[in-house]
Amino acid sequence: MVIEKNKVVGISYSLKVDDGESGMEHYETVPENKPFYFLLGAGEVFPKFEDALIGKSAGDEFSVFLDFEHAYGDYMEEKKTIIPKANFKQKGKDSKELLRVGNVIPMQDDQGRQIRGEIMKIDYIGVHMDFNPPLAGYDLQFDGKVIAVRDAQPEELEHGHVHGPDGHHHH
Repeated sequence: MVIEKNKVVGISYSLKVDDGESGMEHYETVPENKPFYFLLGAGEVFPKFEDALIGKSAGDEFSVFLDFEHAYGDYMEEKKTIIPKANFKQKGKDSKELLRVGNVIPMQDDQGRQIRGEIMKIDYIGVHMDFNPPLAGYDLQFDGKVIAVRDAQPEELEHGHVHGPDGHHHH
């Protein structure tokens, strides 16, 4: 079966990232026995990444380079912000657990979309957070292998993403 729009694809890969300074560094590996599944054409992965997979089938290898503009975009200073500590008081619970440098906290933006921010520093002004994606400004190099290709289920197409731990329904 060949990869095309509306197919569910399982891939393994190794990702290297380049911040333009220290050269390519290994970032993560998805092993063959635990592939990453996604629905092609649903916007779950970068369009250029999808293009590199179209026409391939299980067992094929792939290699795709995405410069930061085609990946997570540039690093933007304006995505850094300071939030008052009082905002983190959760229903009377103490926020000490939450407020640690390096913690990544899910929050909402003005449109109510989920965004994730990393705590960079905490001082008397408040909590300094960075809402840039971790790989903003990085070029990405994926080298991997197609592990599986299958037709998407009707409800997967409807919802625009893969269901279940490996995309299968267990009855």
